[in-house]
Amino acid sequence: MYDLHTHSLLSDGELLPSEIASRYLAKGYKAIAICDHADYSNIKNIIDSILLFTRNWPKDSKLKILPGIELTHLPPNQFKPLAKIARSKGIKIIVGHGQTPVEPVVEGTNRAALEADIDILAHPGMISDEEVKLAKERGIFLEITARKGHNQANPHVVAQAKKFGAKLIIDTDSHRPENILETEELRVIARQAGLTDKEIDELYLNVGDFLKKKGV
Repeated sequence: MYDLHTHSLLSDGELLPSEIASRYLAKGYKAIAICDHADYSNIKNIIDSILLFTRNWPKDSKLKILPGIELTHLPPNQFKPLAKIARSKGIKIIVGHGQTPVEPVVEGTNRAALEADIDILAHPGMISDEEVKLAKERGIFLEITARKGHNQANPHVVAQAKKFGAKLIIDTDSHRPENILETEELRVIARQAGLTDKEIDELYLNVGDFLKKKGV
């Protein structure tokens, strides 16, 4: 099992990266990405901190930890330059904070994020046909999220991804201990969003193949 969207106290989470790791390891996860919220004000500090942590994580651990970042509430024209900075510094998982129905995200954010060098469009809300087609074309995952509020649009995201053949990923968007779910809890969320067990298994195979390309 994988969770490529988690948050630590480097942004608005409650836990140190080390405690996040220990809790996911205890639940049997194979790989996670720690993706704290960033804009121009803090991107350098977050990148430096998460790279220092992941480079010192034990190489023989059963849990692989990828350095990530979530580009959050940006003016649309800032996604490309900030994604370029993050990738050039060694960030492996870049998440774009999508147009969730429960936050005042700038119109055009989904498309701007999808046009940038991101891996995952998080909680993309009522994502349009054209945006889903762009995600498919660029090989970007659309997120099914466990996070309260953001998850209101999960059925729409799944229906759109099925309609156009875009890739899906299931993430917790965890910020605190109670957000770190058992693997079966994530499967329940995926079923509620409209996926069959076979489709969930295929989803995880796709994520596993993606991670192999990242060297995990």
